[in-house]
This record gives sequence, structure tokens and C-alpha cells, in this order.
Amino acid sequence: MELAFLLFVSVVTLALIFDYINGFHDAANAIATVVSTKVLSPRVAVIYGAILNFIGALLGTQVAATVGAGLVDGQAVTSEVLLAALSSAIVWNLLTWYKGLPSSSSHALMGSLMGATAFATSSQNLNWPVITNKVIIPMFTSPLMGFIGGYFIMIALYWLFHKVSLPKINALFSKGQILSSGYLAITHGANDAQKTMGIIALACATYYQTPFEVYDWIIIACAIAMGLGTVAGGWKIIRTVGSKIVKVKPIQGFAAEATSGSVLFLTAHFGIPISTTHTITTSIMGVGSAQRLSALNLKIIGNIVGSWVLTLPITFFLSGGIYVLWRWILQ
Repeated sequence: MELAFLLFVSVVTLALIFDYINGFHDAANAIATVVSTKVLSPRVAVIYGAILNFIGALLGTQVAATVGAGLVDGQAVTSEVLLAALSSAIVWNLLTWYKGLPSSSSHALMGSLMGATAFATSSQNLNWPVITNKVIIPMFTSPLMGFIGGYFIMIALYWLFHKVSLPKINALFSKGQILSSGYLAITHGANDAQKTMGIIALACATYYQTPFEVYDWIIIACAIAMGLGTVAGGWKIIRTVGSKIVKVKPIQGFAAEATSGSVLFLTAHFGIPISTTHTITTSIMGVGSAQRLSALNLKIIGNIVGSWVLTLPITFFLSGGIYVLWRWILQ
């Protein structure tokens, strides 16, 4: 078996492994609040989220095109670059999962791809306008949208239901949360699974020397991998998102899920690969602050924000170091 084909198969395999890890690392995004409010049991919630993640992953390829054909010059990408990028993203995801930190799998993958490409060639092969407009700016605006949206939706719900008894509110929004968490799971699949699709499509274009295209088999394979990963569940991060930031009730869970799902829907439509983790986490923060600022666990929030800030630069240089190691091994 020729080395080039072996490297190509390795890239595809590693990409699907990353997608699986992304599923259990980010399972908290869609189901943490519905589990913490006890609307669904953990087992039912992960199966529910996995099915809808799978469906969401089939709904488009705009984000895949941004990741695979927009961030870096495809002519500068090799299988070794992609192997380094995927290895770096997997290492960071496993580390933050072990620590229970809801960091961004999306930023880990994009930072790793940019770092491996820059180390392999030069930073001139990074598409800075796309990186600025679809990575850097959304890195700040999407969490802000989540926080503000969660805050005002929660205020609106308080105003609408302030005369309704608490038992009736809990009963109503327990049912509503099933819909809102499903909505979030679909939009999570539509956003996150596409990033791995973009990497595999880029690997195909590199190996076969063909134009960038997201084939049907890539879409289905990534949807299955993410769904299986979600079933596995990432319970450490689910506990952090679902209960350690702020204690949520069904009405608050509904508000956070509806907010973050809507942000993800819009960004996926425009091909912007934002962090689903950042969006749901800040939506929960916004919902909690509508109750009272002291309800937020500022220590936990500080740890989370620290991991957000560090993800892009750490994975950039980590992937560069792994690329150098790959080149040394393959010589």
C-alpha cells in the first residue's frame, strides 16, 4: 500500500475519531440543561440528542465549505498537515474533557488547521479575511449574542408568566424544554459535524487532486460519528454546563436552549463555524443573570473563559509542533 494512500486513510479515520470525540465532548451543549432540570433522564436525553444531532448534520454544508475551503489555501495542505491538525484538536478536546471544561471543539480544530498549515508552509497561506470575519469576530460576537439573548428572553418570560403559579410554569416548560433541547441538538449537529466534513472533503481534494466537494458519504459518516459520540456522553462537562454555572429550572433551560439554538441556526445558514459550547454557556449565563448576578458561579465562569481564550493559540502551536514531529517520523 503506497504511503500517500495510507496517509489519506489515516486522515479520514482520525477525522471521524475527532467527530466522535466532538460528540461526547459537546453532548453537554444540547442536553445539559434538560438533564439538570430533570425533564429527561440522562439516558433518554443522550439518545434524543444523538438522533437529532444526526439529523442536523444532514442539513447543509455551508460551514464545511468555510472550514475546508476558506480558512487556508488548499494548495498548501497535505495529509501530514491534516494529521497534525486533527491530532492537536483531539489532544485538546480530551484534556479539556478530563478537566470538565466546556471548551470549543470548533476553535480547537480551526486553530489546529491554521497552525499546522502555517508551520508547514507559512502564515501567508492562511486566509486572514475569512479567519477574521468568520472565526475571530464571531468568537466574541456569538457569546455576546448568547448572553444578551438569554437575558432578554428570560426577562420576557418572567414578565409574561409572573402571575402564573410555579407548579404550572414548571409543567409547561418541562414540555417546552423537550422541544427547545431538540431544536438545539439539531442546530448543534448542523454546525459542529460540518467542520469535520470540511476536513475530510479537504483531504479528498488534496489526495485526488480534485475540486473541493463535500460528498454524500462524508456527510453520512460524520453524522453517524457525531451521533455515536453524543450517545457516549461527556458527563463531566454536562455537570459543569448544567449545574455549576447557575442552577437552572425548566423555564430557564428553555430560554437558554431557544437562544443558543437560534444563534446556531443563523450562523450555520451563513457558513460561520462558531463555537456551540460558547453559545450555550453564555446563554445560560445570560439567563442566570436575569435572575440575579449573584446566581452565577464566577469562579467556574472564570475557568471556562480562560479555556476559551487559550484554545486558539494553544492548538495553533500544538499542531505546529505535532506537524514537525510527523515530518520527522515520516522521513
